[in-house]
Amino acid sequence: MDINFLVIEGNIGAGKTTLSTMLSQKYNAKLILEQFSDNPFLPRFYKDPDKFSFPLEMSFMAERYNQLKQQAELDLFKTFTVSDYYFMKSLIFSKSTLQEDEYNLYRKFFDIIYQNIPKPSLYVYLHLSTERLMENISNRGRSYETEITPDYLKQITDGYFNFFSQQRDFPVVAITTDELDFVKNKADFDKIERIIFGQSYPKGLTRLIP
Repeated sequence: MDINFLVIEGNIGAGKTTLSTMLSQKYNAKLILEQFSDNPFLPRFYKDPDKFSFPLEMSFMAERYNQLKQQAELDLFKTFTVSDYYFMKSLIFSKSTLQEDEYNLYRKFFDIIYQNIPKPSLYVYLHLSTERLMENISNRGRSYETEITPDYLKQITDGYFNFFSQQRDFPVVAITTDELDFVKNKADFDKIERIIFGQSYPKGLTRLIP
């Protein structure tokens, strides 16, 4: 499959940043990582979602736009671009965090910006059970993530698949990875690599269990 812009997505704790980094290193790809750790609203949001959800989502949307518009800038020394998020993530997360009137206002800004965002050649979603996500979040030990609940993660997962069910602009491959460890097990990494680069996919959702 001819890939110019590869997106690796997933819920919180799915391993998207790790896999994106591994692929970029192997293929000499341009790497775009979401800069969430520097967002001053994130720790405040987990403690008081009602108060800080709107400024958090607006700041994330602005940062994601500034980063992803760089994808259009050619890099002659890289084979392709890989990102650990896509701009649509803004809509998925905001739907779960914002009040209806806030979301309606947010959506107006989103629709204006989304027209100028490059579309991925392939969008890969790493799908894990809520239990595995909670385990991964606990193991990485970020203090501001201690407030994350299973219900919140399930809302995010449902939001992703609702988006996938309506999306026909580019191919989406959802890979169930509960039984895979692509960091420690090379055979598991090879499986995912073959799924990404070994075949072509139609626009819309394809679900795979390796």
